[in-house]
Amino acid sequence: MNVEADHRRVFVDKQSPDVFRALLQTAKAARAAATEAGLDPRLIELVNLRVSAINACAYCLDQHTRDALKLGETAQRLATLSAWRGTDLFSPTEQAALVLAESVTTLPSADDQARDYALARQQLSADQISAVIWVAITMNSFNRVSILSRHPVRPQEKVAAGAS
Repeated sequence: MNVEADHRRVFVDKQSPDVFRALLQTAKAARAAATEAGLDPRLIELVNLRVSAINACAYCLDQHTRDALKLGETAQRLATLSAWRGTDLFSPTEQAALVLAESVTTLPSADDQARDYALARQQLSADQISAVIWVAITMNSFNRVSILSRHPVRPQEKVAAGAS
């Protein structure tokens, strides 16, 4: 990696704040649609994390891991999320949302998309499908903003053992 070129990266969210604010508003509306459709906020964070893992967005993985933990998500489920198909830790609703989020992110062949959609349709309502798709679309957009801007992941301070 050319470090000198990296120092000249433009933080597109800062360079074009009106566009970034519009993206934030879209994400807020997608999250509201998910809530209105009855989706658990932890599920939305799982979708955000799965999309960010596929896109290898370190900044968003860091942010949404912290958000998921604050919402009560377990470390075990977060640690196994990238291999969710190989566990029994995720409910059928969560599995359907994850399949759909992966399909939105990877844009597989039309046949694979149809299979993924049919699987999601077995567990999710039309409102829930729409909300998951919008959440995945906005997360993909945020991933690209962070990856292309090279937003840094800053180390967190260590908490002393026994401290609350």
